[in-house]
Amino acid sequence: MSSQDEQFPAAAPEPAAASADEGMTWWYRWLCRIAGVIGGMSCACAGLWNCVTINPLNIAAGVWMMLNAFVLFLCEAPFCCQFIEFANAVSARADRLRAWQKAAFYCGMAVFPVMLSLTLTTLFGNAVAFATGVLYGLSALGKK
Repeated sequence: MSSQDEQFPAAAPEPAAASADEGMTWWYRWLCRIAGVIGGMSCACAGLWNCVTINPLNIAAGVWMMLNAFVLFLCEAPFCCQFIEFANAVSARADRLRAWQKAAFYCGMAVFPVMLSLTLTTLFGNAVAFATGVLYGLSALGKK
Protein backbone atom coordinates (compact mmCIF):
# COMPACT_ATOMS: atom_id res chain seq x y z
CA MET A 1 0.00 0.00 0.00
CA SER A 2 1.50 3.33 -0.97
CA SER A 3 1.68 6.36 1.26
CA GLN A 4 -0.84 8.13 -0.94
CA ASP A 5 -3.38 5.32 -0.37
CA GLU A 6 -2.92 5.69 3.36
CA GLN A 7 -3.54 9.44 3.19
CA PHE A 8 -6.65 9.18 1.08
CA PRO A 9 -8.61 6.04 1.96
CA ALA A 10 -11.27 4.96 -0.46
CA ALA A 11 -14.57 6.57 0.39
CA ALA A 12 -17.26 4.01 1.04
CA PRO A 13 -20.77 5.01 0.00
CA GLU A 14 -22.85 6.11 2.95
CA PRO A 15 -26.02 4.10 3.62
CA ALA A 16 -27.97 7.35 4.12
CA ALA A 17 -27.07 8.55 0.65
CA ALA A 18 -27.98 5.19 -0.85
CA SER A 19 -31.38 5.13 0.85
CA ALA A 20 -32.14 8.72 -0.13
CA ASP A 21 -31.98 7.83 -3.82
CA GLU A 22 -34.17 4.70 -3.64
CA GLY A 23 -34.28 4.46 -7.41
CA MET A 24 -36.25 7.68 -7.92
CA THR A 25 -35.51 9.45 -11.16
CA TRP A 26 -34.56 13.11 -11.04
CA TRP A 27 -37.79 14.27 -12.63
CA TYR A 28 -39.94 12.25 -10.18
CA ARG A 29 -37.98 13.66 -7.24
CA TRP A 30 -38.63 17.18 -8.57
CA LEU A 31 -42.29 16.33 -9.12
CA CYS A 32 -42.59 15.28 -5.48
CA ARG A 33 -40.85 18.45 -4.31
CA ILE A 34 -43.01 20.71 -6.48
CA ALA A 35 -46.13 18.92 -5.29
CA GLY A 36 -44.95 19.47 -1.71
CA VAL A 37 -44.48 23.19 -2.27
CA ILE A 38 -47.86 23.54 -3.99
CA GLY A 39 -49.41 21.47 -1.19
CA GLY A 40 -47.85 23.82 1.35
CA MET A 41 -49.28 26.85 -0.40
CA SER A 42 -52.67 25.17 -0.63
CA CYS A 43 -52.65 24.27 3.06
CA ALA A 44 -51.56 27.76 4.08
CA CYS A 45 -54.24 29.55 2.06
CA ALA A 46 -57.03 27.18 3.01
CA GLY A 47 -55.90 27.13 6.64
CA LEU A 48 -55.98 30.90 6.84
CA TRP A 49 -59.42 30.94 5.25
CA ASN A 50 -60.57 28.22 7.64
CA CYS A 51 -59.50 30.31 10.66
CA VAL A 52 -61.92 33.12 9.71
CA THR A 53 -64.87 31.63 11.56
CA ILE A 54 -66.33 31.30 15.02
CA ASN A 55 -66.41 27.49 15.07
CA PRO A 56 -63.54 26.29 17.28
CA LEU A 57 -63.05 23.03 15.34
CA ASN A 58 -62.64 24.98 12.10
CA ILE A 59 -60.08 27.22 13.79
CA ALA A 60 -58.17 24.19 15.11
CA ALA A 61 -58.21 22.58 11.67
CA GLY A 62 -57.03 25.83 10.09
CA VAL A 63 -54.15 26.17 12.53
CA TRP A 64 -53.17 22.54 11.90
CA MET A 65 -53.29 23.18 8.15
CA MET A 66 -50.96 26.16 8.51
CA LEU A 67 -48.65 23.97 10.60
CA ASN A 68 -48.77 21.39 7.78
CA ALA A 69 -47.81 24.10 5.32
CA PHE A 70 -44.85 25.09 7.47
CA VAL A 71 -43.65 21.48 7.75
CA LEU A 72 -44.04 20.93 4.00
CA PHE A 73 -42.06 24.07 3.24
CA LEU A 74 -39.43 23.12 5.80
CA CYS A 75 -38.98 19.58 4.43
CA GLU A 76 -39.41 20.13 0.70
CA ALA A 77 -38.22 23.70 0.12
CA PRO A 78 -35.90 24.92 2.89
CA PHE A 79 -34.96 27.98 0.83
CA CYS A 80 -38.45 29.31 1.60
CA CYS A 81 -37.55 29.28 5.31
CA GLN A 82 -34.15 30.99 5.23
CA PHE A 83 -35.01 33.05 8.29
CA ILE A 84 -35.11 29.87 10.40
CA GLU A 85 -31.72 28.66 11.58
CA PHE A 86 -32.52 24.95 11.66
CA ALA A 87 -34.26 24.77 8.25
CA ASN A 88 -31.36 23.15 6.42
CA ALA A 89 -30.81 20.63 9.20
CA VAL A 90 -34.48 19.60 9.14
CA SER A 91 -34.45 19.36 5.36
CA ALA A 92 -31.33 17.20 5.39
CA ARG A 93 -32.91 14.93 7.99
CA ALA A 94 -36.13 14.71 5.93
CA ASP A 95 -34.10 13.80 2.84
CA ARG A 96 -32.67 10.82 4.72
CA LEU A 97 -36.15 9.42 5.36
CA ARG A 98 -37.33 6.64 3.12
CA ALA A 99 -40.12 7.31 0.66
CA TRP A 100 -42.71 5.23 2.56
CA GLN A 101 -41.92 7.15 5.75
CA LYS A 102 -42.47 10.47 4.01
CA ALA A 103 -45.67 9.11 2.48
CA ALA A 104 -47.06 8.04 5.84
CA PHE A 105 -46.04 11.33 7.45
CA TYR A 106 -47.51 13.60 4.75
CA CYS A 107 -50.73 11.61 4.38
CA GLY A 108 -51.20 11.48 8.15
CA MET A 109 -50.63 15.23 8.42
CA ALA A 110 -53.19 15.88 5.70
CA VAL A 111 -55.89 13.58 7.10
CA PHE A 112 -55.92 14.99 10.64
CA PRO A 113 -57.51 18.42 9.84
CA VAL A 114 -60.14 16.70 7.70
CA MET A 115 -61.05 14.52 10.66
CA LEU A 116 -61.27 17.61 12.88
CA SER A 117 -63.56 19.55 10.59
CA LEU A 118 -64.98 17.98 7.45
CA THR A 119 -65.57 20.96 5.17
CA LEU A 120 -64.78 21.69 1.56
CA THR A 121 -62.02 24.06 2.63
CA THR A 122 -60.20 21.39 4.60
CA LEU A 123 -60.77 18.77 1.90
CA PHE A 124 -59.48 20.87 -0.98
CA GLY A 125 -56.78 22.53 1.12
CA ASN A 126 -55.26 19.20 2.12
CA ALA A 127 -55.79 17.42 -1.20
CA VAL A 128 -52.43 18.41 -2.70
CA ALA A 129 -50.56 17.68 0.53
CA PHE A 130 -52.18 14.24 0.58
CA ALA A 131 -51.28 13.81 -3.10
CA THR A 132 -47.66 14.54 -2.21
CA GLY A 133 -47.78 11.67 0.26
CA VAL A 134 -49.33 9.46 -2.40
CA LEU A 135 -46.53 10.34 -4.84
CA TYR A 136 -43.92 9.38 -2.26
CA GLY A 137 -45.86 6.21 -1.53
CA LEU A 138 -45.90 5.26 -5.20
CA SER A 139 -42.15 5.78 -5.40
CA ALA A 140 -41.74 3.46 -2.40
CA LEU A 141 -43.46 0.70 -4.37
CA GLY A 142 -40.70 0.84 -6.94
CA LYS A 143 -40.75 -0.37 -10.51
CA LYS A 144 -43.15 -3.21 -11.21
